[in-house]
Amino acid sequence: MYRRSFVAALVAPMWLCSLLGAAQPTVGLKAPDFVLANVEGAQVKLSELTAKSPVVLVVLRGYPGYQCPFCNRQVQDLMQASAAFAKAGVQLVMVYPGPPEDLKGKANEFLKGKTLPGNFEMLLDPDYAFTNRYGLRWEAAHETAYPSTFLIDQQGVIFFSKIVKEHGARTTAAEILDVLQKPKPR
Repeated sequence: MYRRSFVAALVAPMWLCSLLGAAQPTVGLKAPDFVLANVEGAQVKLSELTAKSPVVLVVLRGYPGYQCPFCNRQVQDLMQASAAFAKAGVQLVMVYPGPPEDLKGKANEFLKGKTLPGNFEMLLDPDYAFTNRYGLRWEAAHETAYPSTFLIDQQGVIFFSKIVKEHGARTTAAEILDVLQKPKPR
């Protein structure tokens, strides 16, 4: 009886976490699939993107009550390397989480003065469903999500992950391109 209760006590939290999807994706595992709308309103599904090419998935802080200057710098860096990303044959997908009230307007405000290259997408996460499913919700005042980067191959498997639990030290375009140039471990 004690042993059964002990096993149940261990398994229940793991089952609940998998049900809620709160575990952060890790290298070597399949990236949880998702469907989010882009800023134009079109639905984008991760598995459909990875079927075409590898994906660089960048999670921004979105709109935590202001436009994040660190996100702006990171996106500018990524956009400056857009030709290199295109040459590497990858699509770059950015997720912009935030409160659902006028998130599309806030995302468009963030993009003001920026023209996304053809191989870039900006997706909206207005209810934190993606952020929570990926275990990236930053539960603190004026926060939304941990800035993160995942590189996902055409089978949907993550081969690089960087989750930053602070505002700076984000993944740079050079760091991503360096990883993309290295052979993938089998």
